[in-house]
Amino acid sequence: MNRWYHSWVAAIRIARRDAWRSKGRSILVLSMIALPILGVSAVDVTLRSSELGVADRMDRRLGGADALLTDSGMAGTAIVQNPHDGTLGSDNYEPVGGWEAYQNKPAPDGKTDLAKAVPAGAKTLTDTKGTTPIRTGHGLLQTEVRELRATDPLAKGLLVLGEGRFPEKAGEIAATHHFLEAGGLSVGDKVKPRSLDTEFTVVGAYEVPDELKLDQINALPGTFLAPLNKSLTAQGLSTTGGETKYLVHLGSSGAGFTWNMVKEANTKGVTVLSRAVALNPPADSEVPYFKQSGPRDTSGGSGGALAAAATVVGLALLEICLLAGPAFAVGARRSRRQLGLVGANGGDRRHIRAIVLSGGLVIGVAAAVIGTALGIALTLALQPVLESYLGKRFGAFDLRPLELLGIALLAVFTGLMAAIVPAVTASRQPVLASLTGRRGVRKANRVLPVVGLIAVVVGAAIALYGALASDSILIVGGGSALAELGVVALTPVLVGLFGRIGSWLPLSPRLALRDAVRNRGRTAPAVAAVLAAVAGTVAVATYTASSDAKQRAEYQEMLPYGVGSATTDEAGGRDVSAMRSAIQANVPLDVLADVQRIVIGSKNCTEYSDDAKCGQYEVFVPKANRCPLHEGGSPGSDPAERFSLEERRKLAKDWRCTRVFSGGTPGSSGVTVGDEKVLKVLGITDPGVVNAIKQGKAVSFERAYTENTSNKVGIKVITDRKKADEAVMAGKEAPGKFTYVPVHRAPESVKPYGTGILMPPAMAKAAGFTTVPYGLLFSTSTLPSTEQTQAMNGALDKIGITEMPYIESGYTGRTGIVLLALTVFAGLITIGAAGIATGLAQADAEPDLKTLAAVGAPPRVRRALSGFQCGTVALMGVVLGSAAGVLPAIGLLLNQRRADAANAQANLDQGWSGGMGTTEIPIVVPWETLGALLIAVPVGAALLAALVTRSRGALARRAEA
Repeated sequence: MNRWYHSWVAAIRIARRDAWRSKGRSILVLSMIALPILGVSAVDVTLRSSELGVADRMDRRLGGADALLTDSGMAGTAIVQNPHDGTLGSDNYEPVGGWEAYQNKPAPDGKTDLAKAVPAGAKTLTDTKGTTPIRTGHGLLQTEVRELRATDPLAKGLLVLGEGRFPEKAGEIAATHHFLEAGGLSVGDKVKPRSLDTEFTVVGAYEVPDELKLDQINALPGTFLAPLNKSLTAQGLSTTGGETKYLVHLGSSGAGFTWNMVKEANTKGVTVLSRAVALNPPADSEVPYFKQSGPRDTSGGSGGALAAAATVVGLALLEICLLAGPAFAVGARRSRRQLGLVGANGGDRRHIRAIVLSGGLVIGVAAAVIGTALGIALTLALQPVLESYLGKRFGAFDLRPLELLGIALLAVFTGLMAAIVPAVTASRQPVLASLTGRRGVRKANRVLPVVGLIAVVVGAAIALYGALASDSILIVGGGSALAELGVVALTPVLVGLFGRIGSWLPLSPRLALRDAVRNRGRTAPAVAAVLAAVAGTVAVATYTASSDAKQRAEYQEMLPYGVGSATTDEAGGRDVSAMRSAIQANVPLDVLADVQRIVIGSKNCTEYSDDAKCGQYEVFVPKANRCPLHEGGSPGSDPAERFSLEERRKLAKDWRCTRVFSGGTPGSSGVTVGDEKVLKVLGITDPGVVNAIKQGKAVSFERAYTENTSNKVGIKVITDRKKADEAVMAGKEAPGKFTYVPVHRAPESVKPYGTGILMPPAMAKAAGFTTVPYGLLFSTSTLPSTEQTQAMNGALDKIGITEMPYIESGYTGRTGIVLLALTVFAGLITIGAAGIATGLAQADAEPDLKTLAAVGAPPRVRRALSGFQCGTVALMGVVLGSAAGVLPAIGLLLNQRRADAANAQANLDQGWSGGMGTTEIPIVVPWETLGALLIAVPVGAALLAALVTRSRGALARRAEA
């Protein structure tokens, strides 16, 4: 035991001295191990700091109160609720007896008196929220209004003051920093809501810790929303809502708002978020909500997350070992004379192994300390940036010593694992060969390539099985990982194949390639590390690009790209002319088209008017053209009760049941009144449609209006809305008078963007319909900027337009930044791995470089050779990684196709149309990402290596005696 201890102490001392003597190589290996440790420790500290505990969450949601009382919106009906800290949305509470009790009758709907649920003697503070447009320095900004006395102790922590003060009287407001920045305002400025003449002075700026990007203003209770709603009501407009909640405090003594008190409040239709219950939740057996709805799922998908995390950590460790292993091998070769002297003086193989392993231990410990310390420092430095990006403040700076110790031990473990193979190789080196400096003849390993080929075939088969026959993505991931490991095992052979192109290259790249092939033990692991990084990036990029392509295909444009719609049904459309001027003055226009609407009754009647003198109309759909799944039976009845499975599947594919009637063309009840300019704006160029409108004929774009009928459409005029609603509730046809108008049926290839029937104004008048201006359709030469849009909204606000225009900007994917980040990440890993390999190559090939200098090679050859060595490793890794990354991506995409197809079939079986969200996910290769990896990364790596390499090396000297 004593001899073992002393031998390891000596080995560690030798390894420490060797690491200090070879500082460059030691720093290289230390960096390789410390960088991932830095990243993992930084992620750990970031997640722990951003992950609020229950107490912190309660402080941010309750302030200094004991509970938050919220109206369930069920008119005081008794409910049961989930006691755990959640959003208390409709999925966290339900009426006693469940929602099933209201299948055949309307559910309770109405406000609840929260005051009835407040315990006697408790202190309360109201918290009311609403939304309204606020006039800013740029125009109009939709803003949340919060009426809360922020200076009250119960509100402490809900709003964090940053500048000025909170409002103390009517006419004063505070605003979030984001609102002031977005609106071009500052403390001391005055703002005014769109529908109120009163101005409010901004006296302070604050932030909401959980919503840093929220546009919100704070006012005293009753000073903002009440006058605003009164003004809106006087104008006949809808109010801002203004949901009120109660913050309740029971005093410093007692157990707070207990679970029994929560259940008592539930009997009055009030949901409660309680600090005491959140900190000490009751057992599930004591919760009526769980007894009624079943036990809660506590897994949360943690198994899959843990498996994914374990896979990522395993691949990261493998990559570090692949990079660090050659470094220890080079170090062992550089110290072979020293190791030979150990053997010559009586040391056996285990002592030599101990010395090399001690090198891994020393470097691992140093990397653990440095990487963990830098990770903590990096998180602390980047915390404001991360908070801004996430949009919420972190909690306390949370360091978990055991977790950080585990991460640090990973560095030590990685260092030891990376040194195992070099230690075994060095211990097998003959003493005479070590002393003389001869490397000997090393035979290629023929077993490893065979094992690698088998792993590739088996892994690909497993991934293919998971993609085509299994629902588990873990099978796809496991098979892909096995295949990638097989490619790693085949890397030495593949590197040798790359060497065959060396004869076609100029001197410097030919030397670099031959050196890489000759020293495969050094080159192959570096190439494999680059391969692993690039393969993961290509896989994720391919999957992300394919998902983005599917979402793009499923995106439903409301209007053609760059086309806008602006409408108003107030005051019989008298403001349309002023609306036209406001839009023309602020938006770059191409074509502008006026649109009218049909009114039944006075010109002030709207489609949803409650005036008994106002009627409505609807375009009649012949019964033969209606979807049988949606016709017959009681309202809301299940088609499964009336049709068999085969009938539902067949009808779900029927054109009558797959109609998609959506768009943003202004119109009411399916009829848009306008001329040929509407067609120009919508980009409809079909000759038959254009000629029909020019000749004063109506055009029907909806097949169901005219299928199997004459070229006429029936428009039913309903003068008594009450009788019509009663008939519909009874499953009958609404009574009304029909007016038939001739139409031209447009081809199905024409996309009408929600236009059912386009009727010229003259024809509408001839048919006896009363029309009034409704709005505008306009096409833009270029999409308006944010400033232009705000200016347009502000101009429309000045003339009293409450509904802002909609301009179609097309599908906006969120994967561009993701692909960019992945490309940058892969580029950094690739350049780092290639640079490390180049550094090792220079250390290992120093005699060759000195020979080049001795035979008269110019100084620039050394720099060019280093650049090509780095670029060669990067290029080989990128090419192999790009090919290896496609397999898991295709497997996951095929698996997703099967899941989507099964979901679509389930919808068809229920009788639902398969037209929504059923686009088959395509397999899209992100060529831009691959191009950046295949070209930019190797070139960048080569240039970087060339720039940091000295053109002149040290003078050659005699070999050590």
